[in-house]
Amino acid sequence: MTHWPATMDRVSLLSSSPLFEMLSNAELESVCALLTPRAFDGGATIFAEGALGDGLYLVAEGEVDVFHGGRSNPIATLSVGECFGEMALVDKDYRSATVKARERVELLHLSPESLAQFRKTQKDGFSFLVMNIARLLSVRLREANRHQS
Repeated sequence: MTHWPATMDRVSLLSSSPLFEMLSNAELESVCALLTPRAFDGGATIFAEGALGDGLYLVAEGEVDVFHGGRSNPIATLSVGECFGEMALVDKDYRSATVKARERVELLHLSPESLAQFRKTQKDGFSFLVMNIARLLSVRLREANRHQS
């Protein structure tokens, strides 16, 4: 049986993630109500490079590996509190990487539609979240550029 974090545990999880930095408890609770839990067994592909993006995922339990360009070794391993797929909230384009569950993993999914709903009710929280997404994308772009040099 899957055990999903209770709302209060979800608020704690979100508040520990840089993606949700500067959001109030009320804003975090609002985001929590929009998250959809998803579970994957170890080795399962969460999404594949080139697939159409469907939103952001936050790791609630376990670890995932990120692969790019058909490489067999992961370019990153993400654990509890870290997120991936954030580009799908910005541009609704194709995935730039493949993500697989390293072990059984429990994720919280935020769709573009849920983000739009959050924007309607929590304008300040939405602004902070978008700023944090931009910051995360900037950090990841810099890291990718360093690895290519």
